[in-house]
Amino acid sequence: MNQDLTEDQIYRYSRNILLPEIGGAGQQKLLAAKVFCVGLGGLGSPIALYLAAAGVGTIGIADSDNVDISNLQRQVLHYTDDVGKPKTSSAYEKLKKLNPDINIIEYSEIINKNNIRKIIRDYDIILDGSDNFSTRYLINDACFFEKKTLVSGAILRFEGQVSVFKPQAGSPCYRCLYPEIPPAGIIPTCQEAGILGSVAGIVGSIQAVETIKEILQIGKRLVGKLLVIDAFNMEITRMNIQKYSDCVLCGTKPEIKSIIQYKLDDC
Repeated sequence: MNQDLTEDQIYRYSRNILLPEIGGAGQQKLLAAKVFCVGLGGLGSPIALYLAAAGVGTIGIADSDNVDISNLQRQVLHYTDDVGKPKTSSAYEKLKKLNPDINIIEYSEIINKNNIRKIIRDYDIILDGSDNFSTRYLINDACFFEKKTLVSGAILRFEGQVSVFKPQAGSPCYRCLYPEIPPAGIIPTCQEAGILGSVAGIVGSIQAVETIKEILQIGKRLVGKLLVIDAFNMEITRMNIQKYSDCVLCGTKPEIKSIIQYKLDDC
């Protein structure tokens, strides 16, 4: 990298640097990396906290919601006195207090088909911490067109899923796993069915781990894999995701040529 670590950085990130898989060179890669996290809720909170703590140098954070008291059961970036504040402002404050060494960029507007490609173009890895299918498909499609790696997570009740999508490298995309958006009312939301807060912490933390591994290009990563976590029975399953040759987005004869904006009530 272009710049040596300072003494303060060496001390701050010493537990990273002690790992032979990271070392000083790896820490410099983390500091030079740019990641973008969509959503600052149950998943985005642990994602942003652990990436900031690890020294990922630039973290874009996007969420158009304000903090609600019902969020605090799982959204650990936000505190009781943050209720009513924009989530981006609340998150920015905590992340800068945790690590003033890094650059946090706020996006408080709604992410949509008109702005997402331009926004993610400046980042290396995109993290999906959203809570609805319309946004998940939006992020997946944008990452495909911009050739960005997507680290995806989802949670409901006592269960969670994590995967890494890199169709630009020949692996499946999100639509290979879930070809079509589910009809409204088929799958309940967390608001309807509930979520154990610590399950969100587990899944978001795994997303952060996978992001760090992607930045450093180390370890076995969840590219082309789906990690399914059943916290109620404490069972973890890892299964293969097949690249779907007839995928409407990344298949041999794609039908989707541009970003599709689904309505929120479509999911």
